Amino acid sequence: MVDIISQGINLPLPLLMLLLGGLTSLMVGLLSERIGVAKLREVWMIIVSAATLTSIYYLNQSVQKAGVLVISIWGQLPPLGGCFEIDTLSIFMSGSIAVLGFLVALYSISYMEKESRLTEFYTLMTFMMAGMTGVVMAGDMFTLFVFWELMGLSSYVLVAFLKSKWGPIEAGFKYLVMSATAGAFLILSMAIIYGMTGTLNFAAIADNLRGAAVSPWIIALFSTLVVGFGVKSAIVPLHTWLPDAHPEAPSPISALLSGIVIETGLYALARVLFLTFDPGMFKLPIAFLAVLTMTLANVMALLQTDIKRLLAYSSIAQVGYMLIGLAAGTTYGFMALFLHIFNHSMMKGMAFLASGSIVHETGTRDISSLRGIGKMMPVTSLSLFIALLGLGGVPGTNGFISKYHLFSAAFGSGLGWLGIMGVLNSALSMAYYIRIMQVLLGSPKEGFKANEAPILMLTVTMAMAAIIVILGIWPAPLINFATSASQSLVEGLSTYIGAVLG
Repeated sequence: MVDIISQGINLPLPLLMLLLGGLTSLMVGLLSERIGVAKLREVWMIIVSAATLTSIYYLNQSVQKAGVLVISIWGQLPPLGGCFEIDTLSIFMSGSIAVLGFLVALYSISYMEKESRLTEFYTLMTFMMAGMTGVVMAGDMFTLFVFWELMGLSSYVLVAFLKSKWGPIEAGFKYLVMSATAGAFLILSMAIIYGMTGTLNFAAIADNLRGAAVSPWIIALFSTLVVGFGVKSAIVPLHTWLPDAHPEAPSPISALLSGIVIETGLYALARVLFLTFDPGMFKLPIAFLAVLTMTLANVMALLQTDIKRLLAYSSIAQVGYMLIGLAAGTTYGFMALFLHIFNHSMMKGMAFLASGSIVHETGTRDISSLRGIGKMMPVTSLSLFIALLGLGGVPGTNGFISKYHLFSAAFGSGLGWLGIMGVLNSALSMAYYIRIMQVLLGSPKEGFKANEAPILMLTVTMAMAAIIVILGIWPAPLINFATSASQSLVEGLSTYIGAVLG
């Protein structure tokens, strides 16, 4: 069963709320400054993000009834016109974006209160969330590219938000140049697809290209897609912007960038690759990139002295683990991939927020200078430790659950060597996570003092720590949701194609 909405200008409700929320944030910010009402724009950001999360719940009910919800943006019906094609996978991803966005918005109230240009900050953050939501709901390459650029443009400015220092400006510019180059590759891939199929609609692309014999054009298309999406996903060797950008951005933005922006790129890569090619074609190349990504990132993380830069390399390593699920190419493999996307958004988002609280109170990111901070900021340090244990895949955390499924998917798809590399890399990552914990629990230097983070920041980090533990002990609901998302991509491909082509 398929619902098609085509009258007038149409946007999915969560996306509409974010776009309108971003536009009205400017007016709310100006009103707040004019009438002198403190926190008005912050409250508006919380309302917008909470309303978005609620609207995704109601949109999910429509998707469950319809199977696939097709929304024609304007004019021609798909596959001729642009559209949104929303299935359970789109709901899973947009829900992950909204949950982390809501928590980061709450955290930002205290973290950013001493900064200027807050109207600009909250407006850009809303538009970045809108861009990600548009990407995961897009039904064709052109619509995806429009929102991909919205996500990118917002994040470039947010990386360089603290422009009084040179570091953020340099990192933002590097991010811009590399992402713009990747965007050119995406446009090239769109040109190749249109030349081969006469359409950019995902369903029509799958109907025309999937199963096609390997040819120079198919190889060129695969290469341009991997480069185009691989930069934003921070796949090695396309990762070099990330270790600079994530540490220099404000910590709430670092949490969003590492927690969900790179995963949005990974989603786009997984969606387009599966719709365009048989998994047998991309299995080995993606497996090779997975090993290269997680191994290089883990080795580089061992060498870092900056806590946020270390966490940035950890994010790249986590992308390597997620690529294992994509390489498997099975329903189970994609389930593990999507499961780890949500789990990583909580773990890495919280790791950046907790470390951001430490940096906020101490004024330093140097790991050795933070010795003993665990005794001065025990609640923040506890939440950071839980995040690190989850990222390392320790039993009792959600990271263990998703890593178990990822590595199992590798063995089940005939890539046992890839599963072994994943296990070894996960063990290696514990070396630098334990190093951070040892330093924070050490004896502080004489005269070194710090206060616990503000209560709102503590509330957010402890709530995320609770989610990590709860999903480690009781993962069934999230596994079921991720399974439904995976089935909508793999087993529901004919339904997805039929939603547009009949």
